[in-house]
This record gives sequence, C-alpha cells and structure tokens, in this order.
Amino acid sequence: MQILSFSTITLNMAELGSRNPLPAVIAELDQPYRIGDDVPEELQAAARYGQVPNMFPYLMQDGYSRELTAREVPAVVLENSKLRAVVLPTLGGRLWELFDKASGKHLLHTHGTMQFANIALRKVWFAGGLEWNIGTRGHSPTTCDPMHTAIVKTPEGHEVLRMWEFERLRGVVFQVDMWLPEDSDVLLTAVRIRNPHDHDVPMYWWSNAAVPETPETRVIAPATEAFGSDYTTDISRVRPTEHQGTDATWLVNSPHAADFFFDIQPGHRHWIAAVDHDGDGLAMLSTSLLRGKKLFVWGQSDGGKRWQEWLSPGAGPYAEIQAGLAQTQFEHLAMPARAEWSWVEAYGNARLDPATSHSRNWDAAVAHAGARLEDLVPDAELEDALAEATRNFALPPDEMLVRGSAWGALESARRRHSGKAWVDEIGTPFANDVKLGAVEETGPWHCLLEGGTFTGAGSFVAGADWEELLANDGGAEARFHLATMKHARQDLGGAIAGYGAALGADALSPRSKVLAHRGRALALLATDKTDEGLAELAAASRLEPSNLPLLSEAMNLSIGHGNPAQALALASEAPAGMSDVGRVRFLTALALAGVGRSPEAAAILRAGVEMPDIREGEDGIAALWQQVCPDEPVPAGYRFAMH
Repeated sequence: MQILSFSTITLNMAELGSRNPLPAVIAELDQPYRIGDDVPEELQAAARYGQVPNMFPYLMQDGYSRELTAREVPAVVLENSKLRAVVLPTLGGRLWELFDKASGKHLLHTHGTMQFANIALRKVWFAGGLEWNIGTRGHSPTTCDPMHTAIVKTPEGHEVLRMWEFERLRGVVFQVDMWLPEDSDVLLTAVRIRNPHDHDVPMYWWSNAAVPETPETRVIAPATEAFGSDYTTDISRVRPTEHQGTDATWLVNSPHAADFFFDIQPGHRHWIAAVDHDGDGLAMLSTSLLRGKKLFVWGQSDGGKRWQEWLSPGAGPYAEIQAGLAQTQFEHLAMPARAEWSWVEAYGNARLDPATSHSRNWDAAVAHAGARLEDLVPDAELEDALAEATRNFALPPDEMLVRGSAWGALESARRRHSGKAWVDEIGTPFANDVKLGAVEETGPWHCLLEGGTFTGAGSFVAGADWEELLANDGGAEARFHLATMKHARQDLGGAIAGYGAALGADALSPRSKVLAHRGRALALLATDKTDEGLAELAAASRLEPSNLPLLSEAMNLSIGHGNPAQALALASEAPAGMSDVGRVRFLTALALAGVGRSPEAAAILRAGVEMPDIREGEDGIAALWQQVCPDEPVPAGYRFAMH
C-alpha cells in the first residue's frame, strides 16, 4: 500500500539569509539565445512574446553564504513497494529523491549537501532533484520559497500530496498534486495552472529533473532532430546524434554546456529518458499538453566541471532532462483569459535493454525505449490519471502541512475590492491568517485596500489597481511606491519625477528615502545622465552604509560607468567587516585595477576571493586575474566559464 508521511530529513546546507531589500526595477532579464533562420517562424514569434524586463514585484534572495551546517528540513515521503519519493515543501516543493527499490538506485541526482547559488530568477537556487519552473525563462521565482502543502483524501480513500501557490509575475495560481498508487512503477504528478484574468497571459512551465551523469549515460527521446544551442551560437536545427562530429546523446560527449530541445513530431508520445550502462535511469513521461522535452549538459570543460562541484560538492557530475509546455525554453505560450491548463507527468525507472538503448542505431534505440515505456505506464493510463486528477483538483485539503506565502490571500482581497473574478479556492485555500508569518509583508497593502492611510511597506506590488490606490492616497510613502512601480515597467521619466516628489516630502521614512535615492539613480543612469546618477547612487549608499546589497550595486555601477574611484571610496566608508565579503572584495580588486593599482588588485585575488552569489556564466573574476596576473594561469577555483 502507499505510505504518505510528513517528517524531516537532515541536509548539509547554509541559511537562506534575508531577502534583498532593493526592488528589482532594472531592465536586466535578457535573452541569451540568438535564433537562427532555420527555426520555424512560429517559434521565433513565441520567443518575441511575453518577455519581462525584471522580476518585480518579487524581491531577490541573495543573502545566503557557503557556510554549511547540518539542518533539519521538512520532508514529505511517498512510498509503495516499488518506489520511495521525498518532497521538500519548504524549498519550492522540490521532488528531492526518487529511489527505485528493485535496482537500489536513485533515479535523480540526490545528495546530502544543498549548496545555494545564483542561478534562478530571484538568484538563489540549488542543484538536484526535480523542480517546477513557472513564469518566465529560468528557474522559478518560487524555487526556495515554502509552498502551501496539504494532504488531500479522495473519495476512494487514497491520499494525494498537494502543493500550491500564487505566482506573482504572471498573476496565476498553480498547483502540483502527487500520488503513488499501490504497486505502481511510476510516481504520478498532476499540474494545474489557472489564469484568473480577463486577458491572455504569457505562460511558461518546465519540470526539470537532475540526473546522475556517468561515462555511459545516454539520453533518448522520440525525435531525430532538436533545436540546439551551446550558448554561444544561434539556436538552430541539429541532429543530436551527429552534433559537431559527435553523438551528443551520450552526456560526456559534449565539450561545452549545451541545450537540446527535441523536435517531437505530432502523433508521437511525449517522453524522455536518461539511462546508464545497464539500462536503468529516469524516464519522464507526460500527457500531450506538456510538449517540450529537453537535454541540458554542463559539458566537460573546466568551467562546466567547476560549476557542478560548486553546486553539489562531492556529489559527482549530473545533467538535466526536462519537460515543458512549449517546444523550447525561449518561448512563452498565450494562456487565454480565465483558462485552466492541466496535465499529468510520470517518473520511474526506464529499465531498458542496454544492448539496444546504447547501440549506434538511434531509430532502434527510440523504438525499443518507446515500447518499454508503454509497458512501464501506458499512454491510456496517463490519460485516465489526468481524468482522475481533474476530478480531484477541487477537493479540499484534509490536513495542512506547510503554509506558503500570504500573496494569494492579498490577491484574493484585491480582486474582491475591485469586483474582479478570482479562482475557486476550495482545493487551494489562501487563508488570510496571521499564522502565515507574513503580516508585515502584506499587512500595509491590506490596509490600503481597506481605505486606511498607507504608511509604507517593505514589500512591493504591481498592477493598475494598486497604482490607482497609491495615487489616491498621495502620501510620501505612496509616492515612493508609485514611482517604483513606474520604474519597474520602464516608465523612466515618470519614475524620476515620482522619486523626486517622494524625496521632497517630509514624511518619507529613512528606509524609503534610501531606496528613492537609489531608484532615482538607476533611472538617471538608464537615461544616460551618468554624473547625476552616480552622485545619487553614492548618496543612497552613504545614507545606509551597512546595506550590503546597496553597497555592492553602487560599487558595481560606479565601476561600470567609469568611476572606479567612487567605488573605492564607498568601500572604504563601509562598516567594519563588509570589506571582507566576497563580492565586495572582488569589486574592490576590480576598482583598484580600474585606477591603475593592479598589484593591489592582484594581491586580493591571490589571497583568495569566494563569491557565493557568482552568477551562472559570470567570468569576471577570471578576466580580472588575466588582467592583473597576465603571466600566471587562472586558478581552478576561478574558472567558471563554460566555453
């Protein structure tokens, strides 16, 4: 029989730390792909649709370190006679472990050290398991947030693990239902996304599974071609089995980081599998709505290996197989007004015959895998599971395990206030409850909705309704937040004027004054008013010198806009201890090199610089080493370039 239990597991990990207080207003979410002419026009159009400039109204999460200690993490275990699954509801609902009892193998890249790193849309991310990504290209804004989590009992007496949340970027509600039927060879997951708006929203979803990489691991999907990129070349149509002179379906054959989005033709079943030397390995299958199937490899370069060790120390190499709504990850799909999308995914051991799965005959390998996976879980069975899940979606929770954010409750209140429709909350309740621990975060916004005086908030919101309420309030704090909202949607002129108006009001709080100076500085820099912008930026940093994110940003922008001396001055004025922070040390070295003091910069790098928040693809530290230590090879610890 299935066992569903709630307890904890012990992981070696750092604290997440506090959220970055600086609103995400800069237009900085770029598209790393260049799309080749051989990509169909419908894909190119979907790539142009739905792009966002930033992650506003979310706050960034970059307060973590690399100081690891043993910590207890809440975990839900689903277990039957074949499989054991472990889910982490307070960390984005990550499926952390899928253990196949017959083979004794972990089908996911699972390890005991959870190392946070700057990979996701809100920066913080960790490698391993299977994650749910929604909103826009990149790892989800909910990657390291608690999900509302409950046990739901079906009329037949079965238990379903349900996780749900309100996604703030697109303003939609999503839920993930997981269950493990008795004696089932696969873990079943049903996903539902609901658009409560009276207009289309750009939608994105990818389920990403990290899988162990061995010299014999091969990935198989029912397609002969893919849309591929190694992050330096155009996205183009490729044959993965004949890519740049090698068969890239063997993971270790890719020299650099690369993506392969398999071009599965209509009429074919949607699956992908990563199997090792004896044919065991993770199979991901889905109903037809989840069309996309992808292979990602870090590659065999020094940088790719360095990133894997950085993300999961001592756990060995890994790759990812993924499944998404669109054919590729550079697309968004238009989700119609009031629409509801749902599908089912299944995960289990492929159990292929290695003589066929690892043969040079790709067509034979695909045919064999397709037949074996039909035995593992027939397509008709997945369709039945989707029908069952659809019947169960609205069942109310029987036992709450974890509370997620308070943003869904606020959105529900906002919609009631404005007379707009909302989703049925019976199956996914968003209780406006002080026990959510987020009263400070959403309380001021509830007060504004209820007609009270807006006294400011440490959080941010977006949307025309909120802008109207703030404009009607007219106070200093309302002016600041209104300017921030205009800034986030790139109304730079309106933002500059709004920040100025807020700063001219006596009632602006010290915290908001700092952020208003900072916001005005960023908007001025974005409109090429460099000297004025850098002066505002320095003023903001000097008003709150202990604000580490602000200091780092001010130093970085000062250097980037040709004033490294200002960066050095700001660092020298910071409180004791801040100069020892890895990012500040690197920026100090960069500024020293910028003012011609290369020996001092070299001394900092030789002494050692570790930046917990180094960004995927960021290679500035190696570039600086080559500049100030030109006759010395770049140390292995500084090699993060994947090409």
